[in-house]
Amino acid sequence: MAGTLAVVGEKWSLLVLREAFLGVRRFADLQRNLGAPKAVLTDRLATLVEQGILHRVPYQAEGERQRHEYRLTPKGIDLYPTLVALMQWGDRYLAEDGVAPLALEHRGCGAPVHLALVCEDGHALAGAREVRPRPAAVSSR
Repeated sequence: MAGTLAVVGEKWSLLVLREAFLGVRRFADLQRNLGAPKAVLTDRLATLVEQGILHRVPYQAEGERQRHEYRLTPKGIDLYPTLVALMQWGDRYLAEDGVAPLALEHRGCGAPVHLALVCEDGHALAGAREVRPRPAAVSSR
């Protein structure tokens, strides 16, 4: 887990990822939405690109110099459940007046989306007490 946190565990990195999942791709838009200092945002974007979580895609508006958008890679998209878990935890314990600032709903049916732990056999897990940690190289089956 320490290696993961070294890559995405910093506040600005997580906020950049949140914005990327909301469709924000351009530096100026990220800076405006986040209020991040330019140097900090530049550093976090470079780290996320270096780690293969975002990739830079060139674009050029008419009459302007070439710039880059930052788009999620498959590796970055795999972080979505992590961001949903953090959001749901914050909604549960930190939301003012118990009102979440953003709701997630399934595009297909409109039902609320909730993250759940499920084993490979499809059993829903209520929490950590139902999980047994073991070295990954050893199979219990």
